[in-house]
Amino acid sequence: MQNIVMECAQYIIIFLITCYTWQSFAYFGKKSEVQKRKIAARQNFCILGVHFLGYVSGYLATGKEELILLYGAQTVYFICVIFLFPTAYPDCSRMLISHMCMLLNIGFIILTRLSYPLAVKQFLIVCGGSVLASVVPWIMKKFRELRKFAWIYGIIGILLLLTVYLTADTTNGAKLFLDFKYISFQPSEFVKLIYVFFIAAMFEKSSSFMQVIKTSLMAAVHVLLLVASKDLGGALIYALVYLMMVYAATKKNLYLFGGLLCASAASYTAWRLFDHIQVRVTAWLNPWTVIDTKGYQIAQSLFAIGTGGFLGVGLYEGSPGQIPIVEQDFIFSAIAEELGGISAICVILICLGCLLLFFNIAIESRNTFYRYLAYGLAVTYGIQVFLTIGGAMKLIPSTGVTLPLVSYGGSSVLSTLCMFAVIEGVKTFEKAE
Repeated sequence: MQNIVMECAQYIIIFLITCYTWQSFAYFGKKSEVQKRKIAARQNFCILGVHFLGYVSGYLATGKEELILLYGAQTVYFICVIFLFPTAYPDCSRMLISHMCMLLNIGFIILTRLSYPLAVKQFLIVCGGSVLASVVPWIMKKFRELRKFAWIYGIIGILLLLTVYLTADTTNGAKLFLDFKYISFQPSEFVKLIYVFFIAAMFEKSSSFMQVIKTSLMAAVHVLLLVASKDLGGALIYALVYLMMVYAATKKNLYLFGGLLCASAASYTAWRLFDHIQVRVTAWLNPWTVIDTKGYQIAQSLFAIGTGGFLGVGLYEGSPGQIPIVEQDFIFSAIAEELGGISAICVILICLGCLLLFFNIAIESRNTFYRYLAYGLAVTYGIQVFLTIGGAMKLIPSTGVTLPLVSYGGSSVLSTLCMFAVIEGVKTFEKAE
């Protein structure tokens, strides 16, 4: 009987995620606010339904009563976010809130399956981060001169990255975290937000050649500090974000293609200089020849994706734990194995939906600074999603980047919650004008 219930729950989860995804794109065709709110209500039902069935499966598979408490606490959290945030900010994007909750929801379910302590820790960080993020739109409405602090943003970012380079311990070949007595955090996750603020503020003033030179020098310092710390995934994100933002500001192909050429040369140089990059490239080119060593992680990821097929093997029925660091870099593979290829495709489409909403808000913004800001954050988000999922599927070498809101990582989820809050702030700012 238990197996029947779990199998039925698996198929209903896939159905609900598919319905949610379809509704998220139907939303773009609706002009009536009433119709949009009906879609949001149906999506909220899907979110809570997936969440309930995910934890029912967990309880039946493990018999752990603590899962009931975690489920109850998370349900309260989702209800609060879904209903309280639009109450506080009536002009917010309800669809963006729904996407955030669905991605968090899938992340909670998979993390609980992988490691209950990590899931609890992630949930507590999300709760604290959501409280912090909830005041971001208010700050953006209250303090309307954020564009004036361009150099402050740039200097703060450089100082934080320099501190990491000088004081951080090396983890997996890179300097990433600042450790304090009880906590550790990854400054580059937060600096990438400040970095976008810096570039947006600089180009809001001017997109002249001299302004591009000054901005490029500051951006280069950020990237070089990340390279020196061997955080090459972060360096890649920062470099690509700058290229896309300078192109948006100047509309000059020379900057874009010249920058891409320089980035390609830098990538080749990094491959020649850093051993852990050579390992990742070797594993990407042909993991099967080094499956016992360098290619083990990506090979297990591909096995997991292949094993899942379209419908998945079911929650708690697969072996995602065989993939090293699965809860961070390769959580997409765990989703594909146990919830199936259909659910994995839906995750990609939900992320795409977030990206489209980011771009729409940027396009609709009449304020130059906020338009660049929303565009830069959209590019940041899109690149990070591509790097994570592309690495898990062997489209590109693994970069060690997390899947926003889904993967385990306190700094990552906090910065992403703030990113979504800033986008909501841009939207509410426009309505307030």
